[in-house]
Amino acid sequence: MPHVHAFIILAVLLLSGCSSGPRYSQAPTDLSHPQRQLLLEHYRQWAGTPYRLGGMDQSGVDCSGFIQRIYADLGGTSLPRTTEQQARTGSPVKRHQLQPADLVFFKTGWKQRHAGIYIGNGEFIHASTSRGVMISRLDNPYWDDAWWMGRRP
Repeated sequence: MPHVHAFIILAVLLLSGCSSGPRYSQAPTDLSHPQRQLLLEHYRQWAGTPYRLGGMDQSGVDCSGFIQRIYADLGGTSLPRTTEQQARTGSPVKRHQLQPADLVFFKTGWKQRHAGIYIGNGEFIHASTSRGVMISRLDNPYWDDAWWMGRRP
């Protein structure tokens, strides 16, 4: 019987270690952030749009084209067309200080870069090469490892 109790205690300790929250989630206040709501409305219009290199519309869009279109639709800052140019726009933002509408950048290969728009709650919208326009989490192991920087246009 003592072995059963020790096993149960060990199992509880191990499982509680796995239940910790995401490392990079933001405070719940950004869930009601007005920019988040606007971005989610635009996301609903674009969700599932297929990825197309050089694309700029809902028949197909790439990551930087998607960002440029969303910013234009929101009447905000006019952004350049390419990820490389967008990565030099605005000012740097530390990952833990991201706010909805900040840009997030990733190094996905030796010379490949990817970008999205942070929407709060540790999430960003982007045009994925495999799944089209979608929402992903910054703490997803793939994006966590590929993290490059955040920018505020």
